Amino acid sequence: MKPDEIKALSADEAKQKLVELKAAYFNLRFRHETGQLDNTSMLEKTKKDIARVKTVLSAYNR
Repeated sequence: MKPDEIKALSADEAKQKLVELKAAYFNLRFRHETGQLDNTSMLEKTKKDIARVKTVLSAYNR
C-alpha cells in the first residue's frame, strides 16, 4: 500500500487493515519456511506496510 492510501483510512479501517496485514505476514512467513514462497520480497513489503499502518494509528492516538 502507498502511504497516501493508508493515511486516507479511518482509525477503525486502519485497525482492520493491520489485522489483515499481520495475518498475511504470518502466512508468508509460514510459506517461506516450508519452501513454498517464490517471491520473498513480499515478506519485506508486508512488514513495511504493517509499520506504515502502525505509524498512522499512533498519529490517531495523539
